[in-house]
Amino acid sequence: MWEALALTAALCQVLRNTVMKRLGHELDEYMAVWGRFTFLLPFAALFVLWHGPPQIKPGFVWACLLFAVCQIISTMALSKALKLSPISMVTALWKVSLLVLVGLGYVTLKEKPDVLGVAGILISMSGVYLLNVQRAHISWWAPLAVLFTDRGLRYTLLAALFFAPSVITIKWAMQLSDPYMGTLGGYLAASVLVTPVVLVTSRRYFVAIPRHWMAFVSFGLFAALTTVIQGHAYLLTLSSYVEAVKQVEILFALGIGVLMFGEKQKAREIAPGAIVMLAGVVLLSLAA
Repeated sequence: MWEALALTAALCQVLRNTVMKRLGHELDEYMAVWGRFTFLLPFAALFVLWHGPPQIKPGFVWACLLFAVCQIISTMALSKALKLSPISMVTALWKVSLLVLVGLGYVTLKEKPDVLGVAGILISMSGVYLLNVQRAHISWWAPLAVLFTDRGLRYTLLAALFFAPSVITIKWAMQLSDPYMGTLGGYLAASVLVTPVVLVTSRRYFVAIPRHWMAFVSFGLFAALTTVIQGHAYLLTLSSYVEAVKQVEILFALGIGVLMFGEKQKAREIAPGAIVMLAGVVLLSLAA
């Protein structure tokens, strides 16, 4: 069950990122981040009304605030990284976040992956790394070597380090309420905290919102679906397992690129990484 939820969340995440990339180019990355946090809220509120308000346990507000801080830093850093460095290099290096998530999940939520689960996570990460370095025609060590010279990849590392605590804190908020209220509370806090920043950096772009209303609305819908669906998966198994399976989003993204944008992909460059990645997913399914 959780595998299907994770795969569905990965597909919604690709659609969300497609809209985010478009808005980032047409407006700027700060508006894209603000739009993701803010336009998600009406859909999250509708989910809460539809399901009914849950019992909220002590600590919920703190979980939402901590999630908001970690999510803002991670998302802003990733937006900067994608603007400064090639996406293949950023994607390959960003997957170090999974290792941080395994360690942080063990310390905070007492999530203990077994040997098969750890193997699945590592193999899945290797598949993503292999796929990206082959597509970029670079060496295995290139994304690590340029850490010392490329500012964009240093932003990537910052994004990876804060992504793991954002997963832990949103799962904590959902455990103290439910996936719907956890999504609403977490992103309400994120929207409130990031809005003053965007008013300083991108005030001139707010007049463009009516012109891009359809993009912002679809952005919010896909963002809400991603968080709610993956939240249900988080509550069924280890958060690191869910995030490892969600790495198949890169295969969905390649497929969308071929179908919607005519981006041709060479099968011999994609196949090895895709096969390794899917083998990791199979191991994770067996471990869970």
